[in-house]
Amino acid sequence: MNLELAKSLLITGGTGSFGRAFLKVILKKYHNLKRIIILSRDEFKQWQMMDEFPQNEYPQIRFFLGDIRDFQRLSLALQGIDIVVHAAALKQVPAAEYNPMEFIKTNVMGADNLVQACLANEVKSLVALSTDKAAAPINLYGASKLCSDKLFIAANNIKGERDIKFSVVRYGNVLGSRGSVIPYFINNAATGKLLITDPSMTRFSISLEEGVNRVIWALNNSMGGEIFVPKLSSYRILDVANAIGPSCKKEYSGIRPGEKISEEMITKADSFYTIDLNDSYVILPSDGKLIQKYLDNGFKKVNPDFSYNSTDNEIFLTIDELRSLIKKHVDKNFTPI
Repeated sequence: MNLELAKSLLITGGTGSFGRAFLKVILKKYHNLKRIIILSRDEFKQWQMMDEFPQNEYPQIRFFLGDIRDFQRLSLALQGIDIVVHAAALKQVPAAEYNPMEFIKTNVMGADNLVQACLANEVKSLVALSTDKAAAPINLYGASKLCSDKLFIAANNIKGERDIKFSVVRYGNVLGSRGSVIPYFINNAATGKLLITDPSMTRFSISLEEGVNRVIWALNNSMGGEIFVPKLSSYRILDVANAIGPSCKKEYSGIRPGEKISEEMITKADSFYTIDLNDSYVILPSDGKLIQKYLDNGFKKVNPDFSYNSTDNEIFLTIDELRSLIKKHVDKNFTPI
C-alpha cells in the first residue's frame, strides 16, 4: 500500500528531527490520511509538538506515549494502522560502547517487537531508517542497526499470506543534525580554533528534507525486502572546516574509537546483490527472486567489486557549495569566520 491509498500512519520516534520533518511533509501532501500517530517515549517533546500541531487544527494527529521495547504497548498503538515509518533508535556511538545492552534492547529487540506487532495488526507497509554505520560495522551502534536491518528484511519471509512489505532506507549523517560536525564547527569557530579528527576524513551529504523524500519514495515504490541507498555528494571534513572557519587554526586530534575515515553504505560483499536504480542503489536479498524482478524492469546490477563509500565517490561538494547548504539547511545567518 502506498501513501496515497493509506488511511492511517504511525511514526516511531516521531518526536525526533526526522519525525517532525516527515510529519510536516505528510500533512501538506497526503490529505487522505485520517489518523497519524506519533509514537515516542519523550513526553516533553510530545508536549512541544502538541503546541506546534494543536488538536483543533490537526485532529488527525494522535500522540501516543510508548517505547518500542514494550510489545504490548506497541501492538496497541498499531491497531488499525496501514503504514509504519520506523525512526526510533538509540544512536550515539560512545554511549553504545558504554551501554551496549541498552542499544540492543532498543535497536534490535525493539525492531523485532515492531515486526511482530505489525504482523499481528495487519499493517500493510513498513519502512525503517538505517545508517551507514550498519555497513561493515566497527562499533556496537552500527552492529545493532545491521541486526535491525536484517530483522526487517527477513520479516518478508515470515509474513505468510499477509499483505505486508518491509523495507529499509539507509543513509549517513544528516546535514546539521545534533552532534554532527557542522554545528560543532559553527559553535567553536568563534574561539579561533577548530579541532579536526583526521584531515583525510570524508562524509556523505544529505539534508533532512532529502531524507524525508527518500523514505516517501520507498513507501510508494518498494516491493518488500529492499535496502535503498541514495546516491549522494560527499564532502571533506577539512573543506567543511575551511568553509566555516577559514581564518581559524586547524588542529588534529586523531580518529575517535568506533569512527571510520569514510562513510560506507554498500560493501563489496553487498555488490553481488545490488542494483543501480539511476538516482539510488538497492541492496536485495541473496535468494535472487527480487533481483530478477528489478532486472526485468530494466535495471542493471553493479559490478562485482563495487563498493559505495564517501572517499571514492565521484562527486564532492566545493567550499562554496558547502556554505550555501549550511545557510539553507543549518543556519540562515551563517557567516564564515
